[in-house]
Amino acid sequence: MALWRAYQRALAAHPWKVQVLTAGSLMGVGDIISQQLVERRGLQEHQRSRTLTMVLLGCGFVGPVVGGWYKVLDRFIPGTTKVDALKKTLLDQGGFAPCFLGCFLPLVGALNGLSAEDNWAKLQRVSWAGVENLWPAVQLANFYLVPLHYRLAVVQCVAVIWNSYLSWKAHRL
Repeated sequence: MALWRAYQRALAAHPWKVQVLTAGSLMGVGDIISQQLVERRGLQEHQRSRTLTMVLLGCGFVGPVVGGWYKVLDRFIPGTTKVDALKKTLLDQGGFAPCFLGCFLPLVGALNGLSAEDNWAKLQRVSWAGVENLWPAVQLANFYLVPLHYRLAVVQCVAVIWNSYLSWKAHRL
């Protein structure tokens, strides 16, 4: 409980910084899970630079872009009714999510030295099933139940598993 209260105080004092740092931290956790539990690399084979890249992507790309998107979406569709949440979810999943993933994976590829052609080939091999199956339900609940300043943190907590998948996918293909 004390940790949660400290998080809330920090979020109230520095909302943007805390949201961005939360996104970066949880992206890093997702990569650690990917390397250790999915890929079973072990501590000796753990790629620290890869984890650092994911943390930096979380702080420099995911946090600002997703956090900014939520603010824009709330201005565009104000309100918290079920209909408002459904509209936000449709815009989020139908427009934003595919564009976001279409930028995220090539960005990781570019940071890993892939050419534009290799990045394009990688995008064509990605399964979008997670976007179609997991996220609409998560986002509907998020837009309906969660205040704006907590949405990025909620999504990033749920996304630890998703981030593990993205990290594995981005570094595998």
